[in-house]
Amino acid sequence: MLEFRYDTQLLIEGENLDEDVINDYITKNFKGDCLLAVGDDELIKIHFHTNEPWLILEYCATLGEIYDIVIEDMDRQSRGLKG
Repeated sequence: MLEFRYDTQLLIEGENLDEDVINDYITKNFKGDCLLAVGDDELIKIHFHTNEPWLILEYCATLGEIYDIVIEDMDRQSRGLKG
């Protein structure tokens, strides 16, 4: 069993986005690992492994418009099932 089950990926489109601020906020406020928050002040790509992907979506939606949302169940994938 994986410690963090859901591979959560999305894009945030907005204004004055700061990948370092977003990275720090997620690290301090959400349980998970393998965080990537990369982009520029108008578009940020998020990749994060967590057990509560809905919390990441909720936070990111406060920063701008979120889209290209993908949440994959890595536990199912490790068992050869569609994630």
